[in-house]
Amino acid sequence: MAVTPSPEKALWSSCAAIFWPGSMAFGFPGIMAQHWQIVFGVDRAAVGQILFFLLLGVGSSMYLAGRWQERLGPTRLVLLGTLISSTVSLALPLAPSIGAVHAWAFITGASHSCLYLPALSVVQRWFPTRRGLVAGLVSMVFGLAAAATAPLYSWVLGEAGPTALCLVAGLAALVTGLIAAPFMSFPAPRPALAGTGHGAPGLSLRVGQALRTRSFWALWCTWALAGAAGIAMVTLSVGFGLGRGLNLRQAVMILTAFNLTNGLSRLLSGWLSDLVGRNLTMAGAFVLAGTAYLLLPHAQGLYQWAALAALVGFAFGTLFAVSAPLATDCFGLEHFGAIFGVVFTAYGFLSGALGPWLGGHLLDATGGDFALVFGYLGLFFMASAGLIFLVRPPKI
Repeated sequence: MAVTPSPEKALWSSCAAIFWPGSMAFGFPGIMAQHWQIVFGVDRAAVGQILFFLLLGVGSSMYLAGRWQERLGPTRLVLLGTLISSTVSLALPLAPSIGAVHAWAFITGASHSCLYLPALSVVQRWFPTRRGLVAGLVSMVFGLAAAATAPLYSWVLGEAGPTALCLVAGLAALVTGLIAAPFMSFPAPRPALAGTGHGAPGLSLRVGQALRTRSFWALWCTWALAGAAGIAMVTLSVGFGLGRGLNLRQAVMILTAFNLTNGLSRLLSGWLSDLVGRNLTMAGAFVLAGTAYLLLPHAQGLYQWAALAALVGFAFGTLFAVSAPLATDCFGLEHFGAIFGVVFTAYGFLSGALGPWLGGHLLDATGGDFALVFGYLGLFFMASAGLIFLVRPPKI
């Protein structure tokens, strides 16, 4: 089923396969949030649960996707994820209630595990000594997709309605994934690179061995807290802008700024992590984002709000871009998919609840007190800056 790819074809096919799924994860729920709230007559907490269920789908399936990848290979796994993701998107206009939207989010999140994990695994296998750079590029496309498509999604929703928007997104994901999947396979086995110099992956550990290290659990907690603080901006940004008197298209610019740096930062931070270290790169980004969240309720004007949201997006993108090569620094490449899948359970099970869901509940309970919500999210980033320094290659 798979063709024999070159490193460049494997890299660009991996980027293409996760472009439209990235737009569905980071842009689509924010654009559709107001529509679903009006049509189904629900509060902001119910809308915030959409991302909770999407992340729950990711967290529930990422470890399984890692195991399936070892048996099926990345090409078949990407084909499976593409078919599931596009099918449920095409069926979304038939959703009769917000509960059906939650189901769509869960299935979509599960399908993204079958797309994002193979993409990261393939490029790190092809470029083992430039893992930060190539993982950053793949993650950049995943995050930047929403910034590129948010204006398109907003325009299609306003001009043609939600049904047309779902059809555009679903068909684009289907065609792109089917074309890209055959080029996403692992290279022929090559000599082990562990311990051969700067940039080489670490000694390969099994899942059970990784779970017995402090590094694993520090990375897991980082994903829970920084993941919650980052993903919350997807649903909070537009509502914050509307609450400050902006119209919908102006408020979407805050989300666009977040998604723009969420994508662009991934290449920069991945490249930077190869030079100055993964831990320092991530900690610096988290401190900037925590400060931005604390300042956001006190800023004035669209440009200031967008700039601060962009700092949050930068840190969120850094989390995605640098965590993968940091994990292979610590635990090796052989079982990366399964180990990273377990790390992702923090993002899937806790980040959605601690971020969008809890934030929505607090906004409903306090009449829209964004200072309280942004305050605790900022502290999440600050705590993550300390935790990430505990993630070091374990001594085995």
